[in-house]
Amino acid sequence: MSAQHLEVLETTVQKTHQWLDAISDRSHLDTHQSYQALRAVLQTLRDRLPANEAAHLAAQLPILVRGIFYEGWRPSDSPDSTDYRLFLQKITDKIVTPRSIDPEAIAKHVFGVMQDFLAEGELEKIRKILPKEFQELFK
Repeated sequence: MSAQHLEVLETTVQKTHQWLDAISDRSHLDTHQSYQALRAVLQTLRDRLPANEAAHLAAQLPILVRGIFYEGWRPSDSPDSTDYRLFLQKITDKIVTPRSIDPEAIAKHVFGVMQDFLAEGELEKIRKILPKEFQELFK
């Protein structure tokens, strides 16, 4: 494997750690819980989006985060027509932690980090696709 290929891997690991650190800073979770939060929010969002929009969003993510996003995805099941409360419940169900979490706050933290790291306007496209009750998660 060439040095350039190794550099790509090192870069994506570094970017993923930056995302996890930013989630930890916002949510006061440890790194493992921040990973769970990122995974839970990304995958729940992915399942709520039309497949073409999910793929477009994934293309904007760092390679390792993209893998987390796609893990276990069944595009034929998208979009999941879950309502807002079920969306939050699915986030809660995917996070294993000894303390209770606020899935709404976790989603806001993850979306805030995504806003910081993705190209300007990328999350705005996603926000417009989702029903009105989801809008508060993007502030």
